Amino acid sequence: MSTTTPPPVLVAPDAPTSPAGAPARTYLVKTLGCQMNVHDSEHMAGMLEQAGYVAASPEAAAAEEADVIVINTCAVRENAADKLYGNLGRLAGTKRARPGMQIAVGGCLAQKDRTGIVERAPWVDVVFGTHNLDVLPVLLERARHNEAAQVEIEESLKVFPSTLPTRRESAYAGWVSISVGCNNTCTFCIVPHLRGKERDRRPGDVLAEVAALVDQGAIEVTLLGQNVNSYGVEFGDRGAFAKLLRAAGSIDGLERLRFTSPHPAAFTDDVIAAMAETPAVMPSLHMPLQSGSDRVLRAMRRSYRSEKFLGILDRVRAQLPDAAITTDIIVGFPGETEEDFAETLRVVEASRFSSAFTFQYSPRPGTPAADLPDQLPKAVVQERYERLIALQDRIGLEEAQRQVGRTVEVLLAEGEGRKDGETRRLSGRAADNRLVHLALPAGLAEADAPRPGDLVTVDVTHAAPHHLVADSAAQGGTFAVRRTRAGDAWERRQAGEDDHAHGGAGDACGTGAAAGGPAAPVLLGLPTLGRR
Repeated sequence: MSTTTPPPVLVAPDAPTSPAGAPARTYLVKTLGCQMNVHDSEHMAGMLEQAGYVAASPEAAAAEEADVIVINTCAVRENAADKLYGNLGRLAGTKRARPGMQIAVGGCLAQKDRTGIVERAPWVDVVFGTHNLDVLPVLLERARHNEAAQVEIEESLKVFPSTLPTRRESAYAGWVSISVGCNNTCTFCIVPHLRGKERDRRPGDVLAEVAALVDQGAIEVTLLGQNVNSYGVEFGDRGAFAKLLRAAGSIDGLERLRFTSPHPAAFTDDVIAAMAETPAVMPSLHMPLQSGSDRVLRAMRRSYRSEKFLGILDRVRAQLPDAAITTDIIVGFPGETEEDFAETLRVVEASRFSSAFTFQYSPRPGTPAADLPDQLPKAVVQERYERLIALQDRIGLEEAQRQVGRTVEVLLAEGEGRKDGETRRLSGRAADNRLVHLALPAGLAEADAPRPGDLVTVDVTHAAPHHLVADSAAQGGTFAVRRTRAGDAWERRQAGEDDHAHGGAGDACGTGAAAGGPAAPVLLGLPTLGRR
């Protein structure tokens, strides 16, 4: 959350209001899950602020002290429910000590469990799903008025999320959703059941939102969808995604364009060409493998095979030799044999991923894979998982070591590095989306220090499996700062001179994110690499 309090905003007719002179109610949105959840949380925050709530201060947020706490949930992993109910159990005591406090649960697990959440945690006030984010303020007011929990779940999308007000969390980079839902039928995945069939936004709406973000100061945008490269199927243009990349990349002022996530089965050469020929498109690609075994891929209903996957990587690297490629891998899918796992190790070795998001398979009720025979013992899955981690850590380090000595341009981020306070380094992302921790020259004046959103050119001096270190400035080597419009936007936000972009793509504030709002959102590129 930003550390500044946004200025007053218009209150919707049905929104909760405070008695004259009473302080506005505060809110906190806690996000559990993927990039789509992060972007949905920005919409939830935008709607609450349009309804008159204000963000809790950083100190209050850290202590979970707010009048309304919204938990935006994920349902992809087995421990998603554990995370939710762990949060709710902790908040039960907080609520008892804070009269009038409300707790709301939204997102994928809310869509799945529905009334079961209130039955298990009766202190929850509101439950809403993935298809009706817009009802949150009204449900909160109704729950207060009726003094009873309100559960409202829609079976299909009622309001396209991008039309909703949005509280952008970053001044220099932003998510732009190009579609919602998914038409694939992967046997391990519950997302299509919870988010529905794919719905594509019109290209003009997407481009208008990108342009609005750039006007507000953002220099990086990530196009977001469950399967971005199937974009356009709904309106009959199978080449629409490549066209969209080229069009968005030509918007004046946009310096970095990314997208996530594609599906190997639908990934076509026109997209590779658009990446290579559009300077704003960054040389990074997240390509989910899931398994290297063709037999397991078939059981997963992943409509590609390992050689097709490797062929895509070869063609990408032929046109973008320096591309950093990341992936998702599931270990221990039902029936996976040692031979199947060996195939995964083979493909990982051949793929040379810069990093991988690795998961131990967990059955999700409602998915076909949950009913498959030959569910593997935990000990077997754990042992394979550890072997995969060891292999990918070795490859990640080898690929990172190839970067040592290279000059990279880093878009500085806010809060990327956990240990930067100790080392006095700053952190951000290189063009290929690798995390870089960089040193500043000794004696650099505070006024000359780069800001989040500025671009810093440095030489890579050290490598680790999951990050790079660029201490060239401290060693008398390369160090150049390009102060950007994005850095200016971040500085304005720190001074409280913007409203965090409250408008939605279709509201009265204008097309795209709010005209007249500040910059855009987006945690740079992919979520932070973690062991899950």
